[in-house]
Amino acid sequence: MQKIIDLNSDLGESFGQWQMGNDDAMLNIVSSANIACGFHAGSPEGILKTLKAARQNGVVVGAHVGYPDLVGFGRRNMDIAANELIADVIYQIGALKGLASAAGCKVQYVKPHGALYNTIAHDKRQAMAVIDAINAVDEKLILVALAGSPLIEWAKERGLTVVAEAFADRAYHANGTLVSRKEAGAVLHDPVQVAQRMLQLVNEGGVISIEGRFTPIEAGSICVHGDSPGAVAMAQQVRELLQQNGVSISAFAGGAL
Repeated sequence: MQKIIDLNSDLGESFGQWQMGNDDAMLNIVSSANIACGFHAGSPEGILKTLKAARQNGVVVGAHVGYPDLVGFGRRNMDIAANELIADVIYQIGALKGLASAAGCKVQYVKPHGALYNTIAHDKRQAMAVIDAINAVDEKLILVALAGSPLIEWAKERGLTVVAEAFADRAYHANGTLVSRKEAGAVLHDPVQVAQRMLQLVNEGGVISIEGRFTPIEAGSICVHGDSPGAVAMAQQVRELLQQNGVSISAFAGGAL
């Protein structure tokens, strides 16, 4: 049986004259694009441009929702009331749906960003707010969640389809959690090492942890970050090595763009 994996990247994060990443290049590599919705990053004009480029490249798009934190790029923790968080997520998905419709494509999934992503992986109160928001907009939207996190079961219990995600350029602890960005060795920079780890993930179902032990990770999608130095080269290396070893790159969300 041929092995299949999705490659996703966080795109549409430029804001006016402030440029983030290389969306055009990444859209030639990935199969799914997590598009910023304006709360942590992304201006309407830039988001629309990225959506149009995604459509031209046949890349499936999802809503990359986050905390209202432009200054902190959505990476600061926020203790937001559930009803406020529900409204924030609905607002962001709705905005992206409108822009996507104008670009001729369709929002097919939701992947939370940054601090919100990390918080709802384990914080049930905020997790349920995000889940409720997705269900309120469209229960057919797929949720992308951290592999091995409690969020996966919470979302499934509420009827959502969930895709577990691994990170190409992040180190893992032996318990399956990500090494904090505050710790040395948390972010990997060698494209060859990163690609080999992702090939191991697909073929063996896990990677070597920062403690030196094999750590099982079940994932249907791999995130290749687009905003770090050498990101495009790293993503390209991952894609090429996987394909050279018989792994097909395909979006987890089917149907029309």
